[in-house]
Amino acid sequence: MHKSIFILMTVFGLVFCADLEAKKIKEMIETPASDTRIEYTGRTLVEGSDVTYDWSGVYFRVKFNGPYLAMKCSDTKNCWFNLWIDKEMSPTADRKFMVAAKDTLVVLAEGLGKGEHEVILQKRTEGEQGRFTVHSFVSEGEILQASGRKDRHIEFIGDSYTCGYGTESGDKNDPFLAETENCNLTYAAICSRYFGADFNLVSHSGQGIARNYDNYGPGYHMPHRYTQLFNTTKEPLWESDKAAYTPDVVVIYLGTNDFSTSQQPSELSFRNNYITLLQSIKANYGSEIPILCMASPADPYLYDYVRNAVVVSGLKNVAYMAVSNQAHNYESDLGASWHPNYQGHVKVASCMIPYISTLTGWEMEEKPYR
Repeated sequence: MHKSIFILMTVFGLVFCADLEAKKIKEMIETPASDTRIEYTGRTLVEGSDVTYDWSGVYFRVKFNGPYLAMKCSDTKNCWFNLWIDKEMSPTADRKFMVAAKDTLVVLAEGLGKGEHEVILQKRTEGEQGRFTVHSFVSEGEILQASGRKDRHIEFIGDSYTCGYGTESGDKNDPFLAETENCNLTYAAICSRYFGADFNLVSHSGQGIARNYDNYGPGYHMPHRYTQLFNTTKEPLWESDKAAYTPDVVVIYLGTNDFSTSQQPSELSFRNNYITLLQSIKANYGSEIPILCMASPADPYLYDYVRNAVVVSGLKNVAYMAVSNQAHNYESDLGASWHPNYQGHVKVASCMIPYISTLTGWEMEEKPYR
């Protein structure tokens, strides 16, 4: 008799556990990555339910109801990411992690309290570190409409400085590591946070206007990459009319690689390529969108090259500025391979912010650059 009761209780317990498990599975909702309630900022490709991208700094917002959110995703190499939960992007992420597998499940948030929550995930490494695809989101509650785009948006076009090469490194003699590349600590992210703006990056390490670092890849430079949907492939081309946003201002920070390894391009080739880039930007966003052209301290002639290109272009609403050797020091403000670390980028941003304020009419507030 006791044995029969024990068997009956065991069977009942198994059925009860199975029922609980079924309820748990039933509560999980899978939502395609392409769902319009999810907000992506940066250049992306939507194919069916998938969303794919490789540019530095692309980020998405997902709002959901419940304690748990995960994503099904794939990566071609080793992309690193910054994650924030229930807060805006800041210099310090809640978590950083790498994705280096196909068809993997990554838990973004769990154990949260009841009610609405929002997650922001930012790709912190550049295209050469991998192409990333989000397939779907799995949530223990309904996916909601994301909080919405900010009233301001800045686009930045640049090289390794804009990608965040070595920003988390502690020494200028350190080699490049994907783990220490963080676009969220660059002048671009700092300026955007200061003005409360969304931003996107079109950047690739080693690229120049008319000459890449040490003459690598001649005939293919940043003005060409700017036309691409993906950082690492020439096709397909990017279609600006399909973008979900139009920037209020575009910033170009290129030229360091043109003057690398004690060489330089001819001024004519630099000027022609620079004007091509300016014309592409104006064609995408209209003549009224202001452009700020920055010259790094790479060479004394670089500022003249940039200034002359702007003047000869004849385009309106295009300004230029120089970042001098004294903008940051070359000891404590440097990370890997002599690239600015976070502190160095803060100083560069402080040079740019007054120009952006003047070009856009956005007021400069008394608050720290971070």
